[in-house]
Amino acid sequence: MRTDGKHSLKDSLALSLIKTAMIEKKLTQAELADAADMHEKTIQNLLGGRPVRDQTLFDVCMVLGLDFERVKSAWTGTKCARRDAPEPNGAVERRAAPEYMGAYTRAGVEDYIGSYLTLRPSFSEPDGVMAYRTDIGWDDEWPSLLFQERDRPDTPFLHRGRVYIPTSSSYIHLVSLTKGAMRTVMVSQLGPAGQMRGLVTTLHKQRAAFVPVSAPIVYVRRNDFTGLDLGELPAARAVALGYRDAIDEITDQGYARLIGR
Repeated sequence: MRTDGKHSLKDSLALSLIKTAMIEKKLTQAELADAADMHEKTIQNLLGGRPVRDQTLFDVCMVLGLDFERVKSAWTGTKCARRDAPEPNGAVERRAAPEYMGAYTRAGVEDYIGSYLTLRPSFSEPDGVMAYRTDIGWDDEWPSLLFQERDRPDTPFLHRGRVYIPTSSSYIHLVSLTKGAMRTVMVSQLGPAGQMRGLVTTLHKQRAAFVPVSAPIVYVRRNDFTGLDLGELPAARAVALGYRDAIDEITDQGYARLIGR
């Protein structure tokens, strides 16, 4: 094993996992590089089995929805560390997000870790709804909550980023930053019903240009996504599934306000 933080993906299983995930998500090398915020040459090196940094592999696994520890262990020949193993002295204290992110500890935000059905209005389908999955986990290397969107039809625009939790606010922020472009989501803290509700501010492609757009958004905690309708759904289907009501409740119940047009 190399000691400079880089490893060669020589194990066929590791490469197979990555390439299969790319095929399943219909991602080209260029699209994967853009989604992972890295140069296409880096992806070419990775797929060619040449040395890459652990952070590079981690970012690619996040985009592809792969288990980083499983892929990493496939080519290093090591076993995944037990997640329930006792931590070294002082490890718990180090598990705190930076002060500018809210200085929260893993123990304090454990309830947020999991998967969420994510609903917002469609930006192109009149009265339709965009439904997809968002996973939130803890990043030990950069102590903080990390979110990753999945199962969206517009795969190149999947977002991943960090969760900011102010100490003096009842709202949290999911922020993604890619090549200078920032998207922010401000939602209420996780409630007893497993929901977070608020607004998303991002860019939407309208004809040949991208324009700013803001819309209500809701995250609903969910353990099982089997058979769940996801993607860009027409108005009638969104109403029948109750998705439209979940979005309307955001403004009806005062979680957010949309002012002016």
